[in-house]
Amino acid sequence: MRDAVPMAEAPLQIGSLAVGSIARRASGWWGMVTLVATEAVLFSYLLFSYFYLATQSGPNWYPAELPSFTLSAPSTVILIASSIAVWFAEKGAETGSRGRLVAGLLVGLALGTIFVGLQVKEWLDKPFTLSAHSYGSMYFTVTGFHLAHVVVGLVILAVLTVWSALGYFDRQRMAPVAIGALYWHFVDVVWLAVFFSLYITPHLR
Repeated sequence: MRDAVPMAEAPLQIGSLAVGSIARRASGWWGMVTLVATEAVLFSYLLFSYFYLATQSGPNWYPAELPSFTLSAPSTVILIASSIAVWFAEKGAETGSRGRLVAGLLVGLALGTIFVGLQVKEWLDKPFTLSAHSYGSMYFTVTGFHLAHVVVGLVILAVLTVWSALGYFDRQRMAPVAIGALYWHFVDVVWLAVFFSLYITPHLR
């Protein structure tokens, strides 16, 4: 038998390693879509409960002082702006611009933090508590549940910001950015529904 000729080991090429699916083709992205759909159903149920109690309780269900736009309106604008910033970051990842990616995430993170601060301040300024009446119970439950999702989103944005600054993402490796952006946009869309339901509709009755 002829002796086997040893094969020379080729140097490891990091850039040629498989990176899996990209962005919206990643299985994790579809997993987030499933999570978002599930949470959307949950928020729909909460808002349905809010309107059901409102119709069953009559005009006296609302507190004497209707919801104010003093903090809620700026909060809405801030959250929309944060969504735009995250979209800007996602486009930076798609084009391979690390500076644009990090800047967008930082702005989104900062605006989201401001939103949390305004929401907490509005809670403290309310003349009623969670246990005062059914309206107060629904108000704090809906806004609190949403705020919990915002806090989770801020943690995601913070992690993505650090990873982006360390250069973990590029055009081929950006699935986590797309997944995090999807969650953040969902949180923003939910707030628009909450804002319309809890702050605008009481003034339309």
